[in-house]
Amino acid sequence: MDLNQLRCFVSVADELHFGRAAQKLGLLPASLSRHIRLLEESLGTRLMARTTRSVSLTEDGLVLLEGAREILAKTEALQQRFHTSRQARAEVLRIGAIDSAAAGLVPMLLHDFRQQCPDVSTKLLEDKTIRLIPKLLSGSLDLAFIRAPDIVDPKLKTMFLFHETAVVAMSENHRLASRASVRIEDLADEPLIVPERRSRPHSHDLTMKLFIEAGLQARVAQLAEEKQTIVNLVAAQIGLAIVPQWTSRLAVSGVRYIALDMEGRAAMNKLPLSVAWLKGVRDPGRDRILAMLQDKLAHYAELA
Repeated sequence: MDLNQLRCFVSVADELHFGRAAQKLGLLPASLSRHIRLLEESLGTRLMARTTRSVSLTEDGLVLLEGAREILAKTEALQQRFHTSRQARAEVLRIGAIDSAAAGLVPMLLHDFRQQCPDVSTKLLEDKTIRLIPKLLSGSLDLAFIRAPDIVDPKLKTMFLFHETAVVAMSENHRLASRASVRIEDLADEPLIVPERRSRPHSHDLTMKLFIEAGLQARVAQLAEEKQTIVNLVAAQIGLAIVPQWTSRLAVSGVRYIALDMEGRAAMNKLPLSVAWLKGVRDPGRDRILAMLQDKLAHYAELA
């Protein structure tokens, strides 16, 4: 006798019809009949009287039904108790992040957060802003580090964090690779690897604006979406790329990251980073990590 056999027996006893009981359990009638037969064999008694038109319980069947209901109720209560306890012990905070935040801010933040809140597990999803926002709205993410769009969905709450500094990624064999810094004028006529505007509007527009402000025309040699792909193309000497400073943590040999000298100009070599979450949703774990983020924001911003 096992719990599955008891569930089958109780279902047939409730319906007094093998077809309806099988449908309710998601079984074939023949499979359900086999479970009942095995139960009867294990107990050594007939539990049901079955004809072509009706199903009824025998006296032993009525006795078993009362005990079976009690056993199943206690089993379900015990399972629920452990399930609830496990959920309480293993709270999971689902975090989304754009690539530069996933490489820079988030590892530092999670390191600090786990020291303060070791009971909260975290799950990280790296993606673009245009894909992270729908996941926030659907509830599949608890918070996300994004480049906030000009118009933010009213169901979301956003908090600006800081600007990430942009640098120039170039091949270590490039004529400018030995410099400590470069000006945009130094990059005139250099082939550029630029992200597509549809997927990365802030990064795309930053490159274009830096050249326009310098009175130059950006020479786009290659479009690419992923930062890893862009840096690999730089290593292959396809061109230069203006990327967030934290991109330098990507382990790609043959690439140097050179600071942009913006002296005498407005400091435009910045990329805004924000955190977003769903309004009206109570989440103690999310609130704890947001509080820590605010407390340590000045420290994290210094490294951006």
